[in-house]
Amino acid sequence: MATYQLRIYTINRGMMDSWLGLFNEHIRPLHDRLGIPVVSSYVNADRTEFIWMRRFDSADDIAEKEAAYFASPERTALADRPTSHIAKMEVRVMDGVEETAGVA
Repeated sequence: MATYQLRIYTINRGMMDSWLGLFNEHIRPLHDRLGIPVVSSYVNADRTEFIWMRRFDSADDIAEKEAAYFASPERTALADRPTSHIAKMEVRVMDGVEETAGVA
């Protein structure tokens, strides 16, 4: 069963457009290349939070995939650009389930 990370980032005031450009041009494509699918991404109505979900084959897979991400030349080249946009970061690890109750 797959494992997911729900990631909620509070983006610094006035930086959402810059963050979205960075995410769509660099971060998401790098995740795809490294086999870390980005399942979905959202911006809240106030445009203060960026919420996204990543998929891993298992919880044991997370550390290895994240190490590869941070060690990659592409991520190294970004330096502190990603973190300079983020005021607060929350990460929740969740296990997938085969069925959701009440869904046919």
